[in-house]
Amino acid sequence: MKNRNSKLAMLFILALSFMSYTTLKDKTVNIEESSVIWNGYKVGGEHTGTIALKSGTLAFDGANLTGGNFTIDMTTINTTDLKGEYKGKLDGHLKSDDFFGVEEFPTATLKITSVTGKDGNFNVKADITIKGKTEAISFPMLIKDNTATANLKIDRTKHNITYKSPSLLETLKDKAIYDEFDLNVTLKF
Repeated sequence: MKNRNSKLAMLFILALSFMSYTTLKDKTVNIEESSVIWNGYKVGGEHTGTIALKSGTLAFDGANLTGGNFTIDMTTINTTDLKGEYKGKLDGHLKSDDFFGVEEFPTATLKITSVTGKDGNFNVKADITIKGKTEAISFPMLIKDNTATANLKIDRTKHNITYKSPSLLETLKDKAIYDEFDLNVTLKF
């Protein structure tokens, strides 16, 4: 009887383990319907634009977010608040080595390393790699239906992007470009 109960207990544990693994699911992000909007700030103003995702997945255990991986196509940096010559100049400058160096670093990545929360409200920790430099960041993410939204603050100096940084160049304070920029992300899956 003892041996039979042990076998039943073992089968029950295996069944529960199997059920928990069957709820794990990766969801591919629809990159055409998703958006990444950036905002960069300088003394006396700001600029905004878009950048495209190259790929992305979110990992779930049932309804709970457990991870994710994203690749951002840095060659698609696009300014949306300017037109004509000024837009072309800013787009080109952002793609240059002064900023994102897209010729050498055509992609950036974000890997979710841990998640807490439930019921669609999550606190995410992730590693973001830009220009070959990785920074640990954290941000809230809201998931409802098949949409995830998040607002990230990135410190560009952590990625060796120091052009007109006020933290490094005291003499350029009136022409400074602030170190942090925002990424407002909407993911459809």
